[in-house]
Amino acid sequence: GAFMKTKFSRGWIKSKQPRKQRKYRSNAPLHIKQKFLHAHLSKELRKKYSKRNAALRKGDSVKIMRGQFKNKTGKVYEVSVKKMKVYVDGIEFVKRDATKSRYPLQPSNLMITELNMDDKIRSKILARK
Repeated sequence: GAFMKTKFSRGWIKSKQPRKQRKYRSNAPLHIKQKFLHAHLSKELRKKYSKRNAALRKGDSVKIMRGQFKNKTGKVYEVSVKKMKVYVDGIEFVKRDATKSRYPLQPSNLMITELNMDDKIRSKILARK
């Protein structure tokens, strides 16, 4: 196959090719990966802030909408920007030797039910139109 450059292209507009979509996401610098870590807001929150989505933060309560843990809820205890994954309390694999390991979730499969408002800046971000 042809050699594909791994450097992140700033001038990347879009492509229909899944291969290039994946490449763009995996090679993106962290400040852009941060933007992939948004999730939909619940109906009540959507009314309150008149926004559809918000960045996920540690301490947010989320509901899982897809996958084997569908309809479970929990608090976010870690957001990994590098891996673009979110870890939620009580959501874990039980491995064959009965030990538990945390289960990484994709932010697109989550819905924020309650926001962690300890941060002053966060309310400013949500207030922005």
